Amino acid sequence: MKIAVIGAGAIGGSVASFLKKAGEDVCLIGHRDQVDAVNQNGLTIKGVRAIQTVRMPAAVKMTGPCDLAIFAVKTQDIEEAFAANCDYLESGLILTTQNGIQADNLLSSHFERERQLTSIVMFGATYVKPGEITFNFEGDWIIGRPFTPLDPTTHKVAEVLSKAFKVVVTPNIVGMKYLKLFVNFNNCIPALIGKSMQETYSDMGLCRLSIMLLKEGIGIIQQAKIELVSMPDFPKEKIFGLADMPLDQATEIIHKTLTGLSKEPLYGSILQSIMRDKNSEIDFINGEVVHWANHLKLPVPLNNRIVDMVHEVERTRNFFTVQEVKKVFGLEGVLT
Repeated sequence: MKIAVIGAGAIGGSVASFLKKAGEDVCLIGHRDQVDAVNQNGLTIKGVRAIQTVRMPAAVKMTGPCDLAIFAVKTQDIEEAFAANCDYLESGLILTTQNGIQADNLLSSHFERERQLTSIVMFGATYVKPGEITFNFEGDWIIGRPFTPLDPTTHKVAEVLSKAFKVVVTPNIVGMKYLKLFVNFNNCIPALIGKSMQETYSDMGLCRLSIMLLKEGIGIIQQAKIELVSMPDFPKEKIFGLADMPLDQATEIIHKTLTGLSKEPLYGSILQSIMRDKNSEIDFINGEVVHWANHLKLPVPLNNRIVDMVHEVERTRNFFTVQEVKKVFGLEGVLT
């Protein structure tokens, strides 16, 4: 397959590099500074697969048609990415990689639904600078169809991607995406204070806030009668268990889990956008719960406040202190 990876951030850069290294015909589409760095020096990947530099063509927009276009920009950048590359997206398959639920709905106004595939990325990466990415940890790349049944084409795409990643094909991708939404729920708090996941969740008060947000969010999704589906190696019972267990017990589990995610600092997708002076995907993560709560006319004060605070950081480029966050949510007395 001739593959265009649209988006040269952490996930896009990782996907393009490892597929190129596996022998695929790949072009990476990114911003000018990213493109210049890759064309001049290649893209350097550090982390759990050791240090390697991969050379591949890079451009600020597509220069010809492809068999598979992988959208690896954030959900809020989907429309801009489509507009920049639409001249060469009239044929071929489309694969989304975004967190949240809405990317496929946004693109469905531009493409026949039979051309659309979607995915859940369970591996982790961090954008360091143009031309450099840290690949933090391995994980599945779960592939499916958002609007149509699985077909041989889906398996063909999975076969190509499996040259570089552990790929799983599922008929239940939408239910899994809702489960992944709650896996990403923890990304909002590091974005408030400007610290890594490991630093953030070394504070027990912030771990407690994470569980409070989760409990509120799960309650809304259950009220909306949305079914969460287990992912390979990540059963839905993990999320439901955290939401159901006593707050202190769940707080301890979040602390142990998120401080041990990676030896390298892991910043989370929302903070990574803010660190690059871009708006984040908060409206498509915690904001998805707020959307459903508004639709159901139910209160979600915690997630509402989190979304507003992340937007404040986006506007001001000033982070909150840990104590300021704790005060907003009544957690001043929780020990670090």
